[in-house]
Amino acid sequence: MSLQSQMLALVLVFVFMGSCPYMAAPPGEPDDEAFDLENYDLNNEMDWEKLDLFGNIYEYDDLDQEFEVGTVAPETPPPANEHTAEHYEAEGTLPTPPLAPVTLDFKGPDIFGPETGLGMPICLLCVCIGGSVYCDDIGLDQIPVLPKDTTHFYGRFNKIRHVKNTDFINLNKLQSIDLTGNQISGMDEDVFRSLLQLQELLLADNNLQVMPELPITMKHIDLRNNRLISHGVHSEGFKDMSQLEFLYMSNNNLDYIPTPLPLSLRVLHLQNNNIQSLHEDTFCNLHDRNFIRSNLEDIRLDGNPLNINLFAKAYVCLPRLPVGSQ
Repeated sequence: MSLQSQMLALVLVFVFMGSCPYMAAPPGEPDDEAFDLENYDLNNEMDWEKLDLFGNIYEYDDLDQEFEVGTVAPETPPPANEHTAEHYEAEGTLPTPPLAPVTLDFKGPDIFGPETGLGMPICLLCVCIGGSVYCDDIGLDQIPVLPKDTTHFYGRFNKIRHVKNTDFINLNKLQSIDLTGNQISGMDEDVFRSLLQLQELLLADNNLQVMPELPITMKHIDLRNNRLISHGVHSEGFKDMSQLEFLYMSNNNLDYIPTPLPLSLRVLHLQNNNIQSLHEDTFCNLHDRNFIRSNLEDIRLDGNPLNINLFAKAYVCLPRLPVGSQ
């Protein structure tokens, strides 16, 4: 190599090293081999086109591969005929999807029960739990139409004045009716006749003068605090009720005890009536001196114009004396 060529190479090296500190050897640690001018050849097989400013050599094929892997595909612009969220935000409105029409069907008897005269299903107006229907203190002025599977009906503290013979029709499972605290003054004669499963009838605190005919399946009858008169109670009306245990007729206008009474009776409350006398066969059997009415243990006759000491033969068959004035 000529002296001129060597000088040119040396100048290029110093210029290049001054602009690229990364290629300069650390201070105090010169690299004699790297800067051996005797071995430095500009004609070396170095591809100057692949040399970057820092002296690194890149293979463009590798760069292409790295670019392909790390590049995110450009977003596809939305079709011209479709609106984007930015469009709606700019307009100040957002699209609302159409709602399916919602309808409520309250006519299903298995869910809500039949409709009442007020235009409402009975099990929305009242409370239905199993076979029990609770319609207490909701201002009813008539018996509502009840589901056919009703077993217990509670219509207490309403404004019912009359009970019709169609009010409980086809209710073959009905066992209990509680109409306490209404204003009932009359009932159709055969209103309860078709209720062959009825066992409990509670009509306390009403204005009844006449007791309707009741089925023989009765176990519990409550007619307290009415205006019942003796002629309004059917003759022998309780005779065939072989399951009757509780009979409450206190605070009425009865003149005598409605006999004969079934042997199943356990409680008889007749206090605060107008009973003045007893018959020997009111509780006992005149034809059988050994007869004992063992079930009847609670008799209330107090509050009547009756001296029970005068009718000792009327209750010699009883396990316990009646409660009354002496």
